[in-house]
Amino acid sequence: MIQDIYPSRFNNSYVPFEIRNDDIILIFDDEGKVLVHEEDGMVSLVNEVSKELAKTYLFSLDEQRFFLAMESDYAENETEKYMTIRDIRKKAPQKTVFVLFTAYHLWQWYSVNKFCGRCGERVEFHASERALQCQKCGNIIYPRINPAVIVGVTRGDEILITKYRRGYAHSALVAGFTEIGETLEETVEREVMEEAGIKVKNIRYYKSQPWGMAQDILAGFFCEVDGDSEIKMDENELKYAAWVKRGDIELQPDNLSLTNEMMKVFKYDEI
Repeated sequence: MIQDIYPSRFNNSYVPFEIRNDDIILIFDDEGKVLVHEEDGMVSLVNEVSKELAKTYLFSLDEQRFFLAMESDYAENETEKYMTIRDIRKKAPQKTVFVLFTAYHLWQWYSVNKFCGRCGERVEFHASERALQCQKCGNIIYPRINPAVIVGVTRGDEILITKYRRGYAHSALVAGFTEIGETLEETVEREVMEEAGIKVKNIRYYKSQPWGMAQDILAGFFCEVDGDSEIKMDENELKYAAWVKRGDIELQPDNLSLTNEMMKVFKYDEI
């Protein structure tokens, strides 16, 4: 999965570091595209940008430190251009993709929290932690993380495979965000009922995964159909939903997602 970068070590502890010459500044434009270097169809991070940009420390990977530029008017050139995270996913090493997914998560948070939601004053960086603080009323804003579930619903040697009506085109599993007042297990039950019209039982936790593209923490669960297994697909959300035998499962084109790993372990009977 995207976070499986061993033996490299990711450190998200916030320290108000001063920037060094060998640190990397990540620059996003107003649309959420990030400035990268592209050559021969492969993408790498840009490390030769002005250290005078307004920036804040993000995290480190091994000994490499990353900062986020708080300005977005850095110009493209012949080899450096802005690309979407989705496009970079296909063209960069896994560690680079993980760095950019996580940086995007924080960029999104910073970009939508420029003013205090309580009094309307402009917020500033907190002095000692990953937070924004209003100097007028003291309100503190922490990074938003959205809980969501990925659900492998099984029926013997079959699993419920879906495809979204919009966006990602490859095979997927039932998925959805946790609502106010719900447990994760209740989210599993509700999402399966909403997307497929099916009751489930024997809900079992599998693994979790950070997914910065949607500011998510994903929790994976397997469960079994309970009673009637006829699919009543939500056509607003999905364009495909069917029971698929292990040997017929079409995996996603990369190994980054929790969804793909869950389909893979079921396909090869490795749960």
